[in-house]
Amino acid sequence: MSSKSVLKRQRKNIKEKRYNRYKYRTAKTFIKKFKKDLIFHKLDKNVLLKKVSILFSMLDKLKKKKILHCNKVSRIKSKLSNLINKY
Repeated sequence: MSSKSVLKRQRKNIKEKRYNRYKYRTAKTFIKKFKKDLIFHKLDKNVLLKKVSILFSMLDKLKKKKILHCNKVSRIKSKLSNLINKY
């Protein structure tokens, strides 16, 4: 039989995993919506800059909490920057 601390740690790991997945999926959905709006020119310049800053800060927070690897965050930010410069 496992000790109490082992069982508690397992419960905590499950909760952390759910939370991390939720944060990651939220960011991924936000990126998809942002790309779609950008491609179909639904955003004016002010709204675009505001959404970019929100998105980049969201990605930086995920990197800081080690939900996403730092290189992946850099790659995503680079791709989005290039996409913004195209349009």
